[in-house]
Amino acid sequence: MKKIFIGVDVSKLKLDFCNYQDGVFDKEVIVTNHSQAIKRHLNDILSDIGKDSLLICAEYTGKYIYPLTCVCDELGIDLWIENPVQIKYRSGMQRGKNDKLDARKIAIYACRFEDQAHLFSMPEKSIQSLKQLVRERDMLVCDRAKYKGQLTDQRDFMDQLLFKRKQKRLLQLIANLNKVILQLEEEIQSIVDNDPTLSKQHHLLCSIDGVGEITSLKMIIETNAFQDFKDPRKFCCHAGVAPFSYTSGSSVRSKRKVSHRADKSIKSLLHMAALSASKTSGELGQYYCRKVAEGKNKITVLNAIRAKLVLRMFAVIKNEKEYLQNYINPLAVS
Repeated sequence: MKKIFIGVDVSKLKLDFCNYQDGVFDKEVIVTNHSQAIKRHLNDILSDIGKDSLLICAEYTGKYIYPLTCVCDELGIDLWIENPVQIKYRSGMQRGKNDKLDARKIAIYACRFEDQAHLFSMPEKSIQSLKQLVRERDMLVCDRAKYKGQLTDQRDFMDQLLFKRKQKRLLQLIANLNKVILQLEEEIQSIVDNDPTLSKQHHLLCSIDGVGEITSLKMIIETNAFQDFKDPRKFCCHAGVAPFSYTSGSSVRSKRKVSHRADKSIKSLLHMAALSASKTSGELGQYYCRKVAEGKNKITVLNAIRAKLVLRMFAVIKNEKEYLQNYINPLAVS
């Protein structure tokens, strides 16, 4: 068992550290959110105790946690990055909120649930680069769609002379965005092509009906090249695809439905992939038509196709083989 548990409340500008040992809070320190300051503080702690007796726990706060992960990886310190919802609902009732109290709460959580800790490991550099580039591309694609909408939505609702001037500016912006998006896509493709593992996984995923290049890249990033998730059913929960029952006593009798606690970005991509697969003449397209003809709700059928796509993506990666339409298992035939 660890001797010292350190809770860290992460924000954009600073980190609140709180040491927790033998039921006592100690060394509650505020450190600027920069690698050098974090490294200096952790080295001071390591001068008094070995890193094998240390466990740092922090809530996942997106990009703001990056400096802490880099320092812990460099120093070889165990770091546990936990979902904020888990900490909130497992920490009991709390009145009031500030960064100092949050750091204490995280430290107590780390001590209480140490046996359930999932230690953080730094992803490969290629995965990190892909994540940043894909995120930037998504932002620019969203901006481009917004500008394109302006070209059609406002044509009949403003002075035509003003609209023509605005149209000229918007077309210039869209052209510039197209150029930058193309550069990003070329850089993304270069990273994938130069990494044998990513290139192979990308090719295998794209062999599935409905799975395009962006969905394939997002799956690789989200699963850390299928290292963080081994069970497709757990990923279905993560992506908000798995339905859950909602019943209690004799009064609550709700239909099975998916949870809103999910990664909405991957869920939306899986939805688009399911729509694409449902329009093909392949197995999933036939499945969609058959279930709708039976009277099933279209959204429910699409959600089932989402889950089937996840299962197929994990299967092709595990078997290291392209997806084959109408595959017949030779053992089943014999």
